[in-house]
Amino acid sequence: MATTVEHLTLDERSARGLAARARTGPDSHSGWTPAPDRPDPVALIEEQNERREPDLVPVRHGRMMASPFTFYRGAAKIMAADLAGTPTAGLEVQLCGDAHLSNFGVFASPERNLLFDINDFDETLPGPFEYDVKRLAASLTVAARNNGFAKSDAQAITKAAVRSYRETMAQFASMRTLDVWYAHTAEDEIKRSVAAFLAGADGKGKQKGKGKGKGKHSADPDGTTSMTGKERKEATKRFEKNAQKAHSRNSDQALSKLGEEVDGRYRIASVPPVIVPARDLHTAYGIKPGELEDVVFELFRDYRSTLRPDVRQLLERFEIIDWARKVVGVGSVGTRAFIVLLQGRDRGDPLFLQVKEATRSVLEGVLRKSTYRQPGERVVQGQRLMQASSDIFLGWSKGVQADRYFYWRQLRDMKGSALVELMAPATMAFYARTCGWTLARAHARSGDAVSIAAYLGDDDAFDTSITDFSERYAAQNEQDFAAFTDAIGSHRIEAVQQV
Repeated sequence: MATTVEHLTLDERSARGLAARARTGPDSHSGWTPAPDRPDPVALIEEQNERREPDLVPVRHGRMMASPFTFYRGAAKIMAADLAGTPTAGLEVQLCGDAHLSNFGVFASPERNLLFDINDFDETLPGPFEYDVKRLAASLTVAARNNGFAKSDAQAITKAAVRSYRETMAQFASMRTLDVWYAHTAEDEIKRSVAAFLAGADGKGKQKGKGKGKGKHSADPDGTTSMTGKERKEATKRFEKNAQKAHSRNSDQALSKLGEEVDGRYRIASVPPVIVPARDLHTAYGIKPGELEDVVFELFRDYRSTLRPDVRQLLERFEIIDWARKVVGVGSVGTRAFIVLLQGRDRGDPLFLQVKEATRSVLEGVLRKSTYRQPGERVVQGQRLMQASSDIFLGWSKGVQADRYFYWRQLRDMKGSALVELMAPATMAFYARTCGWTLARAHARSGDAVSIAAYLGDDDAFDTSITDFSERYAAQNEQDFAAFTDAIGSHRIEAVQQV
């Protein structure tokens, strides 16, 4: 039975946003304090570990204990529990669910153009738009503090991202429907924005104030410290190097890094525990090698059936020649993740696919359950809805074991991310604005930009309120990080570093 779709007028949509603003003011997000019955953060991590590979759980802990920022990256479940009690306007979008600044980056569109967008959707779910904004904003405060920035710089960086989100949403509210849908940040736009920033422009052709002497810093329009000439040169060089690196990241490059040639055939090299090839995996799962091969081919057939017919036919021209378990990221460590090496016309025609386990979103304990019974499909459909352009090989499959689900995508398809720890305050402020724009564009695709823009208003009440929340949450994150490292020190949980 078809669902009736509501079509409100622009005035009605704006009125809905204004009514939400009256109920839950933009300044209501400030003053956050942890709930009296707040769960033990370490216990929440342990709860997640129950479904993860036991031999990789210490690796996850080791990566999270590197800094408060890496801990934050792996603590999406903790923040989801904290967000449950925060005020919301009642305006829903498709959430990324884990929109911290390291989950933004560049990747290739199907037309082989480099795009900047959100690139991780393991936790995606419909919900209040504020959840993603708070996750992004707090990550910027955490990262700024982690980099040793002044408090004023951390506040300015965070506020720059929120202001960018608010102002961008207002722009999308005035745009035609298809124009919103087709909006994206392409490589040429990235280069122009970076060039303008590094040249000292504020994006409107005006020059920022410069230091009076060599090596001196001055304040930029966001209140952050601007860059010295030397820092600009280093940032320019780093950007150009990262762009070139992104273009080179493809299946050929992955094969040179991850593969080895034996008896005239390529296979995936063994680098345990990070990469464990199929030939060695039977010891991890207690399954005979032949049976494991049957499992992989069954998963592959199931995955292929979720692709568009034209892409399915394309993929059928490739054959699987090897596969391996591979540790990825910070928050995902311990979930089942694999890489699959396929070959097309000959050994010089490789294709690498990544297979990641999809579990329930951390937000499903806070918000309603996903309408998708298959978590892999939840991830894929959420990604397609939020991204301006998605990988043609995105698909999903069910595992052979009960309650195990996966999603598939290309590995290293011109993917690249910013080196947060190397950013200066001005660089992070620029990156924060870019992420704010991108998140607003992703939300405008699935939510009502007109209502959200009316709620946000044209003053900085929302920006200031979210910045206050972020500062308080960053302080809480540091306390949680201390509790986490104490749990490792007392041997409550194990950790293995440098893996």
